[in-house]
Amino acid sequence: MSLFIPTYFSPISQYSEIIKADKVGFEMEDNFQKQSYRNRCYIYNSSGKQLLSIPVKHQFKEARKKTKDTLVENDFPWQDQHFKSLQIAYRTSPFYDLLEADIAPIFEKKYKYLQDINIDTFLFITDALQLNSDFSKTGNYEVETTKNDCRFLAEKKHQPKKQVEKYTQMFDDKHGFIPNLSILDLLFMEGPNALSFL
Repeated sequence: MSLFIPTYFSPISQYSEIIKADKVGFEMEDNFQKQSYRNRCYIYNSSGKQLLSIPVKHQFKEARKKTKDTLVENDFPWQDQHFKSLQIAYRTSPFYDLLEADIAPIFEKKYKYLQDINIDTFLFITDALQLNSDFSKTGNYEVETTKNDCRFLAEKKHQPKKQVEKYTQMFDDKHGFIPNLSILDLLFMEGPNALSFL
């Protein structure tokens, strides 16, 4: 089993490990970390790398908050903004039209918890890539684990040096190849062929 932290439209590096895993386990007992992929992803638009970040509610009394208890801040229309950003960036990509109807519900459903969004994005991606979407959830946090520990992939600063093979990106003629973007970038550009890059 490989152990992961659920993240928002995870970076390609995370899916490179997910497809190798015989079983996927999701860490449910970690502490929320700012500036991580737990509530953010990066896509490629005409200006280069673009951050999409889910706003979360911060309660000042809590010193540490578990990711599973992190609440989404829905007081402003982040889902509309994210969906429009994807449409603008990828509407002319080879596979966007085929996937738009399937991804749209994630931006229409009202979420209370960040973890629920991240699980739904995982289910969307595994369906689009025709991967096994079965997973288990941890019941307690293990500092040292006997499982294949991939939890570090949720942290922006701890990404692997080995990147996936280059593929054609929407604006690489302007800005060059940008590695390890959200899995959405690879999926919209390569569709089912994305698996061969992972």
